[in-house]
Amino acid sequence: MKHYNQKYLPHGGIFEDAGFANRISLLEQQCADPAFWHDQPKAEKLMAELKGLKSRYEPWKLLRRDADDLGALYDLALEAKDESLSAEIEDMLKTLSARYEKQNLIELMSGEVDRNGCFLTVHSGAGGTEACDWTQMLYRMYLRWAERRSFSCEEVDRLDAEGGIKSATVKIEGDYAYGYLKGESGVHRLVRISPFDANARRHTSFSSVYIFPILDDSIAVDIRAEDLRVDTYRSGGAGGQHVNKTDSAVRFTHLPTGIVVACQTERSQTMNRATAMSMLRARLYEYYRQEKEKDNERFAQEKKDISWGNQIRSYVFQPYTLVKDYRTKAEMGNIQAVMDGDIDLFIEEYLRSVWKQ
Repeated sequence: MKHYNQKYLPHGGIFEDAGFANRISLLEQQCADPAFWHDQPKAEKLMAELKGLKSRYEPWKLLRRDADDLGALYDLALEAKDESLSAEIEDMLKTLSARYEKQNLIELMSGEVDRNGCFLTVHSGAGGTEACDWTQMLYRMYLRWAERRSFSCEEVDRLDAEGGIKSATVKIEGDYAYGYLKGESGVHRLVRISPFDANARRHTSFSSVYIFPILDDSIAVDIRAEDLRVDTYRSGGAGGQHVNKTDSAVRFTHLPTGIVVACQTERSQTMNRATAMSMLRARLYEYYRQEKEKDNERFAQEKKDISWGNQIRSYVFQPYTLVKDYRTKAEMGNIQAVMDGDIDLFIEEYLRSVWKQ
């Protein structure tokens, strides 16, 4: 029988501290109080905290229990010199290790809104038609990634252009959608033989990606009416005759920051206003968060040129195939898999690199 040592088994980490269990118990007692819902805003905030604590604590608790069970099984097999259990123990250890890695990754997403959904916006940059095609490819990549995780996607704004799209925004909902994708904000560079060039020359194109969290009512973002300019206009693209004949599309401009959001996918102007306001709250939350932390580097990505020298990642199709992240040095040669949504390597390496800082 192979030698196993319990020190290699997944451990409880920070959750060995009884503080998490005590806080959960206290919140559950408060929720059971008949007067709990008399103050609804406070109750919703506490319920959100309880849900978040349980989602982090309980998987670790089960993992620790299963690791202890595996350790006990190993000790019994060792004592009985039962080699027949060796393969079973090895399989169980691999399963536990995989669960540990998954849960450990979630621990890297412990921010206030990391568990929330997000808005993802792509913009074409330098490169003309090439860039619009690249933006469409990049947009598809993220939709495929979300599909792999069974996240829901709802397009809220889109501006088509020759060869692809000029810009598009999609609402992605699923556990930790924002936490996973927050590191994708920045400029993405494409190098390939252009399908639009009759001379088959190599071209470089750029697109930018912005990620903003979907906020619930427990997070306050102050937006004064006098700070907003509201424009309505006729929607373009798909949507039927009604969409194109009425001023259902809505654009909000936040005058103090210059942030602009738009929504045109719903038939109702009221629904488009609600979605646009949700997007604006998300954008302002991110803006003020960066300002409060005195770390404007990520937000400054939006103010940089979408061009050479500002990219966070390159996607090379010719003369070789390689996707490389400049922040973490993570690389993948199977570029087709990446374009089909296999970007977990880059997401996870970014999360780990930020945690180490």
